[in-house]
Amino acid sequence: MLWQVDPTSSTALHVQVAACVRREMASGRLAKGDRLPSAREVAGVLDVNLHTVLRAYQSLRDEGLIDLRRGRGAVVSASDPGGDARLRTLAAALVAEARLVGATPTDLTRLIESEFQR
Repeated sequence: MLWQVDPTSSTALHVQVAACVRREMASGRLAKGDRLPSAREVAGVLDVNLHTVLRAYQSLRDEGLIDLRRGRGAVVSASDPGGDARLRTLAAALVAEARLVGATPTDLTRLIESEFQR
């Protein structure tokens, strides 16, 4: 597991953890039927609260990407994170970068709209 989070980022930690899983799925390193590490293990490795990881796993479940079963853990239920989930991950990263450079939501909206018009 090579997941990483940035505790200094303005992006919430649970969003970063969920993004790690989506990236692993998009790259093919996680496939349908694969078991995710336990929330306790992830929390220990990333040095975050257990509830942070559980919240990330719950959001992935709500997106239909993983199944959560008591005693069985988290299992990948989709073979592809799908467009919406992938866009959400990219948007979170873009917003985090925009905040770092001091861009406003209006600046970011203009930039995205100009890219669509290309």
